[in-house]
Amino acid sequence: MFSEFLPVIAAIIAVLFMLFQIKSNILPVSEGNERMKAISGNIKEGAMAFISREYKYVILFVVIVAILIAVFIDINTMICYIFGSLLSMLAGYVGMRISTASNARCTNEAMSKGLPDALKVAFAGGSVMGFAVTGFGLFGVGLVYLIFRDPATLMGYSFGASSVALFARVGGGIYTKAADVGADLVGKVEEGIPEDDPRNPAVIADNVGDNVGDVAGMGADLFESYAGAILSAMVLGFALFGDNGIKFPLVLSSIGIFSSILAAFIFLRKRQNSPQSALMFTIYISGAIVLIASFILSSMYFGNMKAAICVVVGILVGILIGFLSEVFTSEKFNQVKRIAEESQTGAATNIIAGLSSGMLSTVGPIILISIGILVSYHTMQMYGIALAAVGMLSITATTVTVDAYGPISDNAGGIAEMSGLDESVREITDELDSVGNTTAAIGKGFAIGSAALTALSLFVTYTETVNLDTLSLLDSKVVAGMFIGGMLPFLFSALTMNSVGKAATEMINEVRRQFREKPGILEGIEHPDYASCVDISTKASLKEMIIPGALAIIVPLFVGKVFGPETLGGLLAGSLVTGVLMAIFMSNAGGAWDNAKKFIESGEEGGKNSPAHHAAVVGDTVGDPFKDTSGPSLNILIKLITVVSVVCAGLFI
Repeated sequence: MFSEFLPVIAAIIAVLFMLFQIKSNILPVSEGNERMKAISGNIKEGAMAFISREYKYVILFVVIVAILIAVFIDINTMICYIFGSLLSMLAGYVGMRISTASNARCTNEAMSKGLPDALKVAFAGGSVMGFAVTGFGLFGVGLVYLIFRDPATLMGYSFGASSVALFARVGGGIYTKAADVGADLVGKVEEGIPEDDPRNPAVIADNVGDNVGDVAGMGADLFESYAGAILSAMVLGFALFGDNGIKFPLVLSSIGIFSSILAAFIFLRKRQNSPQSALMFTIYISGAIVLIASFILSSMYFGNMKAAICVVVGILVGILIGFLSEVFTSEKFNQVKRIAEESQTGAATNIIAGLSSGMLSTVGPIILISIGILVSYHTMQMYGIALAAVGMLSITATTVTVDAYGPISDNAGGIAEMSGLDESVREITDELDSVGNTTAAIGKGFAIGSAALTALSLFVTYTETVNLDTLSLLDSKVVAGMFIGGMLPFLFSALTMNSVGKAATEMINEVRRQFREKPGILEGIEHPDYASCVDISTKASLKEMIIPGALAIIVPLFVGKVFGPETLGGLLAGSLVTGVLMAIFMSNAGGAWDNAKKFIESGEEGGKNSPAHHAAVVGDTVGDPFKDTSGPSLNILIKLITVVSVVCAGLFI
């Protein structure tokens, strides 16, 4: 009986630890001088204005869908749907509010005390997002299970989390990339001013974008993955192993929270001088505890080590995919250096090199995912695949912490630049930020791998619900569905990329207008109008996120109702394959372009303001929506399509 209440208890402890971090390690730290406070206040104001307006749209969408669920499915699923939506929004709101409160504090610690203290603030700020995601996520899963006791009904919770995640990722991604592209193309390329220069009218919008895209958007993404993986394992586990199949993923996820808390305590108690070693240690220690626990729980619930093997496979695949992402996106390796070298001959060759690198980067992760699927299935059938996804995401609190730490460090560097602080302060924040790029690669690895495994296990849940024993490639309905599903990630990416382009065009025109009408801005004697750029990004992203978000829900419903469950099954299979490939390709190509630019800015291939640098900025601009808008959103798309199909399966029979 205790094991059923353990997830709720662990979730409450996670939230209490989150509050402890806020009260003890963030709020008591000074935000610095008045200039630093003012800049941080502008970033916070822009971020909270965006998320408040975004949530108004999302709440309206949630209400409409909830009514439809109540009418066509049942009330219990509707309640779970609303609960999942609200907790996902709450996690994003809390995480972003604290990240914007941590940035100036990180800058001030770098200025007054040095790297270890700045690292501590950035880590504490990131941990709030990490424990908000897992605390609220597991609390919801545990509570709705205690109330309804029906794993199938609980998929409504995953549906709600997925709905919010897609809008948050798409909206946040459009916002941040519109600002980033506008700031880079006009500021860096046309006017030759540095990144985060206070003379750039888009600089505040760019820093706001780091939070709405890489904190709130990323948090909603991982919230959905975390909840979806656990629920998928519960549904399949109950069908194959009864109550023990439900208890194992719940207890393992609870232990994952405790292990992440322990790792964070160890990190915060010791003065850290090497950011990368310290952050990687938290991942290793929390992962090791989960691995040990998985063997004990596997023996306890199943009398063998099979479940533990699946968990080990999931964690290893996630780490290895993250390592491969770093190989293709880090300036320490040859792929990024090759793109920087190709920049010597112009933007065209830079883009060709980035595209080829992104395509090549799909090979290793797909082989690893395939091996993970084969080993997990051989060990415990489809339940094993679901457990591999749970294993990947069991230390989500830690992986989100080290991921959300990056935008805080990035903002801290921007505040240092805009406040005119000594160059040594920017050197510290840049060191913290560069480590964030490495740790983010691991987060991407877990996100991509878990998306593939979770969507696959949900796909099996769908086939069982609609009584499909096989999907024959000789059936024209199935083949037609596969082609439609394979096309969806391309259509979705086209819509989101086009949205970034339109929003960026507005931003570029506004920045050019200000430079043209107020020549004193570049001379430093007139102040830019930051608010107008923030407003452009906000309006454009909210308007443009609606169609891609609705697409993921409307298409599977239409196909399933009009053409039947076989065609929808083919659609799910097609979207899974192309969606995972596109997500890997776009994320890694974008990351490679970004770091090739930074590699040149470090003094290689001609350094800043050289022809190679201008070409690399163009490549990075192309890659921005790849890695921060379309690529990450595809992970959510393939899961949301599948969750919608599972929840609404009864309508297609």
